[in-house]
Amino acid sequence: MRTGTEESLDVEAVQRRTVRTLVVSQAVGAVGVTIGIATASLLARDISGSETMAGLAQTFQVLGTAAAAYGLARLMRRRGRRVGLAAGYLLGAAGALLAVLAGVVDSMLALLAGAVLLGATSAVNSGSRYAATDLATEQHRARALSVVVWATTIGAVAGPNLTGVGGVVARSLDIPELTGGFAIGAVVLVLAAGWVWLRLRPDPLLLAQRTAGLTAAAGAESGRRSWGRFVAVVRDVPAVGAAVVAMACAHAAMVTVMIMTPLHMEHGGAHLEVIGFVISIHVLGMFAFSPLVGWAADRYGRASVLVAGGAVLLGSLALCGVSPEGSSWQIFAGLFLLGVGWSCATVAASTVIADRTPIAARTDVQGTSDMAMALTAAGGGALAGFIVDVLGYPALAMFAALLAAAVVVAGRLTRDPS
Repeated sequence: MRTGTEESLDVEAVQRRTVRTLVVSQAVGAVGVTIGIATASLLARDISGSETMAGLAQTFQVLGTAAAAYGLARLMRRRGRRVGLAAGYLLGAAGALLAVLAGVVDSMLALLAGAVLLGATSAVNSGSRYAATDLATEQHRARALSVVVWATTIGAVAGPNLTGVGGVVARSLDIPELTGGFAIGAVVLVLAAGWVWLRLRPDPLLLAQRTAGLTAAAGAESGRRSWGRFVAVVRDVPAVGAAVVAMACAHAAMVTVMIMTPLHMEHGGAHLEVIGFVISIHVLGMFAFSPLVGWAADRYGRASVLVAGGAVLLGSLALCGVSPEGSSWQIFAGLFLLGVGWSCATVAASTVIADRTPIAARTDVQGTSDMAMALTAAGGGALAGFIVDVLGYPALAMFAALLAAAVVVAGRLTRDPS
């Protein structure tokens, strides 16, 4: 018979393997998501013949992310992380193939359907961070989560830079040039699904449930549905609800300003290369320092880092609000700090949710929180264009600052009363 120490060592070994597996799948999966981003709006414009319709692909992908975050969470509760993550990657691969088909047959409907399915991959990349926490100890949970978030940097940087390769692939396959990136993405996502399926054994969530003396069916107590379990946890543990609000508000603040920044810079005559560099700096701020953020959350507390993230967001939005049109140091610094503030808020809030949610309802709360993130981002993105058109970019930064202030308030509410 094994001793408790031997079982603990086994769990630690599984945790290390889990994190390594997720780092690889996260990096590869992010390539699949981002490789088509640079061309999605252009493909939508070419198919529809309308500049107005160009943004619909991104909108439908965000909606697909929200739906997939909720649906895949329910699947993972029953079947574990391995099945849920692999299914999400395969749905994304199917979406990428639909995007290729849309370009071949000039079908906007097929493109939008593909965008919805591609949203599942974004949901998987968000949900993978939680899989890293299933077996982690409380003292190292934020670091485990943040390392998986950091891995997104690899795909986020590599994906858009493969656009030229996508064109070569498109010509070799005799398909429209703008669909080449999606063809590569489909292959990459299938590889990510296979990697998770083969390597994520034993399943970290199912092992955590067994360790806690639960079964996958235990989350169905009292006949509650997934939404009902989320509401019950938020009612019983208000800190979880505050963390969900903080994460959603931070995400909405980041997205609303980020998506309108290229237009703000273009109005001042900034070149496309400069605009792209600013967005790259922003992405660097979002992901590159995640391990440091995770260490701080473990060392100084989740609430402290969450409040600090809200404060950094406020500072970044102040810089964005006073930035002149075109290229300026304020917009460079503002977008970088916008990413850093988002990273602090997301890592800390996600860890609060992992810490304080009972394991029987863990995937329900995590999936619902990611759905809330996607929906608030979609709402903020829809308002962003209207605000800039009517009131200007500084007013948009002020609007986002209200969301950042909500992050600070919610962060304080996540403090452990003990």
